[in-house]
Amino acid sequence: MSTKSGGHTPPVVSLLAGGIAGGLEAALTYPFEFAKTRVQLRSEQGIPTPKNPFRVVAQVYHTEGLPALYKGCSSLIVGSVAKDAVRFLSFDAIKNAFRDPSTGALSPLNNVLAGMCAGVVASVLAVTPTERLKTALIDDARGTKEFTSLPHAVRLIYARHGFLGFYYGFAGNTLKQASATACRLGTYNILKDYETQRDIHQGPATNFANGVVAGVVTTYATMPFDTVKTRSQSARGAGTLEAVRSVWEDGGVRGFWRGTTMRLGRTTFSGGILFTVYERVASVLNPLFGIRQ
Repeated sequence: MSTKSGGHTPPVVSLLAGGIAGGLEAALTYPFEFAKTRVQLRSEQGIPTPKNPFRVVAQVYHTEGLPALYKGCSSLIVGSVAKDAVRFLSFDAIKNAFRDPSTGALSPLNNVLAGMCAGVVASVLAVTPTERLKTALIDDARGTKEFTSLPHAVRLIYARHGFLGFYYGFAGNTLKQASATACRLGTYNILKDYETQRDIHQGPATNFANGVVAGVVTTYATMPFDTVKTRSQSARGAGTLEAVRSVWEDGGVRGFWRGTTMRLGRTTFSGGILFTVYERVASVLNPLFGIRQ
């Protein structure tokens, strides 16, 4: 993200601000993610999962208690810190490389392309393994309850599938991350550039509103990738084609958008939190590195 003075955000600021924003956003919005994941997972025989995510939250709360709604949360927080640190760092670096050398301007298309590249980098380095663990923990909690903790899940998955077991769902996850990051960071920066050109104040309210809009666009554009990724990363794991086939068998075309309501709730709220926190943390750190606000 550019500073107001036109300078570039230092890499260390992108890394720290992105990590802090990602961790806080994940912790605050996790129940939305939990319910969305439960809805997307395949129902066990004789134990159907309600399609309404709000009923999922109520059902889990009444039968398993509040702590169950945070099963897998530690994995998501760790993953979000790493994901958003890498994502903002790579996005800012790639975006600067895509700028017009004579004017320093960045076109909407290059904004989206920079986001897409950043999503691929984040998927490879951070997102796929942590999403695999989060999804496996949520899936296991509704059935066998074989995993007693995050470290225990890591050991069992490695023992059964080796290192590649942490990369189940890699194709779907990378497609999701590339498209989601392109939509989210691309939309946010297009809005921010538009507002900056018209001298619209970039305060917390504006940052939050832009993040909400980016979250809505991201949710509807990338939901099928998210659904397939969830099926691939269940406790037993599945190949991408097998996951696509199972979603189709369970719900047809509409099945690929299962969990949209709860994901929309999370991504709009999380988008607002993520960008607001990122901008605030960056505004505190930038002066330490000689960047004028």
